[in-house]
Amino acid sequence: MLKLKIKVTGIPKSKAAMLRRFNLESGGKVQQVIDKAVIDKSLAYVPWDSGTLGKSAYGATEIGSGKVVYPGPYAHYMYYGEVYGPNIPVFDDDSGTPTRFFSPPGRKKHPTGRELQYKTDVNPLAGSFWFERMKADRLQEIIKEAEDAAKGKV
Repeated sequence: MLKLKIKVTGIPKSKAAMLRRFNLESGGKVQQVIDKAVIDKSLAYVPWDSGTLGKSAYGATEIGSGKVVYPGPYAHYMYYGEVYGPNIPVFDDDSGTPTRFFSPPGRKKHPTGRELQYKTDVNPLAGSFWFERMKADRLQEIIKEAEDAAKGKV
């Protein structure tokens, strides 16, 4: 019978040390890379007028938290793509067509069943559910960036 004693070196002894070694700890480099990639890659899918909504995620998100935040009173409506009301038409000219709508403050808003119409002149991919659509198109890129971060290449 042959007995061998094997000594393995370079492997962290604790789970926490292993997670740190591969940048996988909570809030670590891998999660930071994923969070930033989600925001960066979603920009092409977020409705874009002045860019305020898309860029707002950079300031509102705690990079590394695993949660991307788009703040503002209209982000929810824009994401789900449904008009909420009550909506009172406002006529700024004599065309007979409403130029915008106004919702009275203090009144609870509810879904109207009408889809939002998104401008696509600046951002051709703009529309509702931008995270899901971006993920369907670019998930493999995000995974590659996360793998590179785990290997210390970022």
